[in-house]
Amino acid sequence: MAGQPVYANYPPPMYKPAPRVQRNLQLLGILWCAFGAFRLLGGLMAMFFVKMMWFGRFGDNWEFGHHGGPFGPQWMAALLPVIMVAAVLASALALLVGYALLTRRPWGRVLAIVVSVLSLLKFPFGTALGIYTLWVLAPATSGMEYDAIADRS
Repeated sequence: MAGQPVYANYPPPMYKPAPRVQRNLQLLGILWCAFGAFRLLGGLMAMFFVKMMWFGRFGDNWEFGHHGGPFGPQWMAALLPVIMVAAVLASALALLVGYALLTRRPWGRVLAIVVSVLSLLKFPFGTALGIYTLWVLAPATSGMEYDAIADRS
């Protein structure tokens, strides 16, 4: 043994980057919170402008007048609460996903995958965020990694 040469470890050990979930989880949680706030603000603004247009609060020069267009104000008055509830629920789901990912809740990965599939229809930001979320959290190895770092308390 004394006469045998000692070889260096070649090739040198490669730098092993942090796993995918660990690298992207913080950013993903922040983006979901921002997306939830964006959807809430956009939904409330749209509801405000629709209400103003349909009930003639923009003045007498609007082409539909004070009667609200082809369906009348009763139709829109019945639809506005539905629009409001849908906007609030969608933004609440996005905020809940952001919270769950930032605090590493055990149920956060499954909820994020479900909501990201639903957000694929909300072009362009929801589509981009949904694809990014699925890329980070959908693979089976990501599930094992998320389970390892999830806060079980």
